[in-house]
Amino acid sequence: MHCLDNYLEKLTTFRAADMSHSQTALVFGLGVIGGAWILTQGLTFLRVLASLFVLPGKSLRSFGPKGSWALITGASDGLGKEFALQIARAGFNVVLVSRTESKLIALSDEIKAKNPTTQIKVLAMDFAENKDSDFKRLEALVQDLDIAILINNVGKSHSIPVPFNETPEDEMADIITINCFGTLRVTKIVTPGMIQRKRGLIMTMGSFGGLVPTPLLATYSGSKAFLQHWSSALGSELEPYGITVQLLQAHLITSSMSKIKRPSLLIPTPKAWVKSALSKIGRRGGSPHYYYTSCPYPSHGMMAWFITCVMGVYSSWILGYNRNMHVSIRKRALRKAEREKTK
Repeated sequence: MHCLDNYLEKLTTFRAADMSHSQTALVFGLGVIGGAWILTQGLTFLRVLASLFVLPGKSLRSFGPKGSWALITGASDGLGKEFALQIARAGFNVVLVSRTESKLIALSDEIKAKNPTTQIKVLAMDFAENKDSDFKRLEALVQDLDIAILINNVGKSHSIPVPFNETPEDEMADIITINCFGTLRVTKIVTPGMIQRKRGLIMTMGSFGGLVPTPLLATYSGSKAFLQHWSSALGSELEPYGITVQLLQAHLITSSMSKIKRPSLLIPTPKAWVKSALSKIGRRGGSPHYYYTSCPYPSHGMMAWFITCVMGVYSSWILGYNRNMHVSIRKRALRKAEREKTK
């Protein structure tokens, strides 16, 4: 009986020791995993800081020699106009494409006044109409040109935030046609020449609306999410040919589309934003987890890093914040419209 008691006592001791060892191993394993996660997050944050504030991007001139061309869509206003001005200043000839011919001529005169040797071609076309004849005219216009840079800037959003089931059919169609079909068709015209020359730069305007699902801007958000994935796929296809593809993520910018006129720390002017974008070509900025993508403006980049790496783009808090913000914007816009109607 005494031997049995000793045996049971030793067995209990061994089991306790095994459990203790197992618990120690578990705690150690969790500690290693947690430490690795913290180290990874820390390194990601340092890469974001370096990309936004320290490391330079590729030079524009590396994409084409003197005398080569840049094609800019949606060129007459806002970001498109700034891209045209700054790329022309860098020594490229420019093809300006937008809907309103008078604005294109005015921009052409402005570029000529600042850069007398720059060659300029303009084409007025309405991307919402998606006419084959317009794209054939564009193809003929650039057929013999060395298009080294393509800026896919043309785009359309909702006139005001609107629930999807209340979105006007024509607005919904225009957003998809302009943002998606227009961008794809222009890119398909330009890429064969870039592939043949084995160089080129394709920059496409994305949005935080494509990075994060945006209630009350559902159709616009979906169109920009499409461009996000399309650009990543296209970038992988064209990289072996020496072509750089970059989707540019942006938060709010002072423009007619955003209806914001006063700049701030989080809302730059088109001039400041484009300067950042062109100085960070090939850098991911605040988008470390998205290949062939950049969020180049510093404050926007920090926001993108926080959303993607800390909160998560599909977090309920982000979705709720976005929804509440756009509900508020819609209410203010409707009140303003009502006031103007009664005047």
